[in-house]
Amino acid sequence: MKRFFSMIMVTLGLVAAAATPAFALTLDEARGQGLIGERPDGLVGAVAASPSAEVKALVDSVNTARLASYKDVAQKNGTPLDAVQMIAGEKQVQKAKENRWFVLGADGAWSK
Repeated sequence: MKRFFSMIMVTLGLVAAAATPAFALTLDEARGQGLIGERPDGLVGAVAASPSAEVKALVDSVNTARLASYKDVAQKNGTPLDAVQMIAGEKQVQKAKENRWFVLGADGAWSK
């Protein structure tokens, strides 16, 4: 189980590094500016109802990379994808709270 958690953390680090170079706005910058927040399912979302094209593209890129990584971890460990996403989501939400980034609540509202 410890190896499983380690794989998820490494995956999140690699996804963050891989998802940002093509954009002028990085994931950390977008989270810091309150444009993007973390979701409980391990994905990110645009905080604003009508995000810019750059924010939409960054969200799509990060989520595509994260899902691919989560699927890989799930397959390697014989674990359901939703379980991997739940664990990754818990880690990302905790990190978001520590950094005062936005988090999507169960009620569908974004909060810090």
